[in-house]
Amino acid sequence: MRILLKLSGEALAGPNKTGFHEETVRGVALQVKELVDKGTEIGIVIGGGNFWRGRTSESIDRVKADQIGMLATVMNCIYVSEIFRSVGMKTNILTPFECGSFTKLFSKDRANKYFEKGMVVFFAGGTGHPFFSTDTGAALRAIEIEADYMLLAKAIDGVYDSDPAKNPDAKRYDTISIDDVVAQNLQVVDMTASIMVKENHIPMRVFALQEENSIIKAASGDFNGTTVTA
Repeated sequence: MRILLKLSGEALAGPNKTGFHEETVRGVALQVKELVDKGTEIGIVIGGGNFWRGRTSESIDRVKADQIGMLATVMNCIYVSEIFRSVGMKTNILTPFECGSFTKLFSKDRANKYFEKGMVVFFAGGTGHPFFSTDTGAALRAIEIEADYMLLAKAIDGVYDSDPAKNPDAKRYDTISIDDVVAQNLQVVDMTASIMVKENHIPMRVFALQEENSIIKAASGDFNGTTVTA
């Protein structure tokens, strides 16, 4: 089985709210290691929200703001990759643009070669272009590597019909189609990513990262969250 795991940068910040929380990242690493040891191939995309969230100032051009965000995801992947290595995994980081000796350029063939060697592959830098989110980058990489599932580790434990922070009666879905997600504008991932997973039939599992063994459970399908069918 091959999985694309999307982690939010904010989730990796844990109680720190910004930067990194090593205990949280190590917990992720130990779960991923258990899956890799059982033969699961795992690619990872990490958001950059623990450092940078979009255009925070009108003084900054949108293109430049997005480039800063791309670099934030590279920093995240370098850090998380090192924590993964510290618990005994082999890793590599691929980007859609040159980063000197920090990373290697993405290609499907290169990613497959690393998977064959039992490595966890980090896909940093988004799509390499402005105006595309890390959701879209994750969907793109999931399609390119022919992932069986996208796992979306979030701060919320699934997909709701409204914002549970604002509506105490919000209903969580156990299963929902990507068509209904789009029709109801539920924003599991952005619209571009939604259309991509729909057209390429990539199912998603949405769950809360902070729950115990959440990644392992989501990978097995026996988890507390929402399955988004495509």
